Amino acid sequence: MKISTKGRYGLRALVDMAANSNGQPVSLTQTASRQNLSLNYLEQVFGTLRKAGIVASVKGAGGGYMLAKDISEITVKEILEALEGQFSIVNKIPDECEDEVEAAIRELVWDEIDRRVNELFQERTLGRLVEEYREKQEQAVPMYYL
Repeated sequence: MKISTKGRYGLRALVDMAANSNGQPVSLTQTASRQNLSLNYLEQVFGTLRKAGIVASVKGAGGGYMLAKDISEITVKEILEALEGQFSIVNKIPDECEDEVEAAIRELVWDEIDRRVNELFQERTLGRLVEEYREKQEQAVPMYYL
């Protein structure tokens, strides 16, 4: 399974939002502009994230979106499952008869890949992604010495 644009944009926008919020609501217009993403598409993505309880919308002047939980509690798995559904490298067909070879391949390869990828997604938090993002930003800033 490939991660779709919805999953990639959603994760990217959440990292940007978390890095730039300072505890205040963030406008999707600002996030879309900073990340060069479609505002209309981002609004659809954030509607899904709001329904999943990952973000909360704030109405009125100075409104926008805020994270519904601390960044250290939001996992990549939670985000991607909200936007993409459960990860599985191979689509499982209901009522499909497996022979011994297919069952062995599923158990030893496909299920193992699923387990490891899901484990990675669960270990990675939005907080860790924000830390890495900020470190890369600092490295990209040229230093001038006088």
